[in-house]
Amino acid sequence: METPLELSFVNMEGTERLEAIVREKVSRLEKILDRITSCHVYVKAPHQSHRTGNLHAVHIEVRVPGDELFVDSGKGDEPAHEHPEVAIRDAFAAMERQLKEWKQKAASEVKTHAGPLQGKIVEIHHDRDFGQIIATDHRLVYFHRNSVVDGDFDELQPRDTVELVVQSDESDVGPQASTVRPISRLEYDPG
Repeated sequence: METPLELSFVNMEGTERLEAIVREKVSRLEKILDRITSCHVYVKAPHQSHRTGNLHAVHIEVRVPGDELFVDSGKGDEPAHEHPEVAIRDAFAAMERQLKEWKQKAASEVKTHAGPLQGKIVEIHHDRDFGQIIATDHRLVYFHRNSVVDGDFDELQPRDTVELVVQSDESDVGPQASTVRPISRLEYDPG
């Protein structure tokens, strides 16, 4: 975690045993997802005036990249929550389920690109039939005369914008474009 665990006991004295239980549960959360940035745990003892059995409440806040997850065990009426250990166990079990769901959702989100890869010609050698493009992903990509489509290789000049398809396997000269197509303007300037 980027920020150390913040553990608070409200209306009660925290014991070494309860703190050790919470730390072990947080360690389990980090095994489920190693990208947790912070975790705040509040263990709250009931006011003695409650008629429902003086149940402990546990509130957990976990921050993950771009999101916050919350569990509040104080909203139920589980009789076993008269014991703080049981309330902690149940709250962390609920947080584990949330973390697993968040992790699964984050893994299934497919990132889509706005369109084909684009770039600018930074070097062209008409007499030697090749050139180089700086792509919007900041790679320097080699291209050959034969990869140019919808245009004439001999008309291309430095700073011309193009769409390109990069071969999946690199050649001896590094990333190489299998297709280069001149376009009118660059959607994103790599700098």
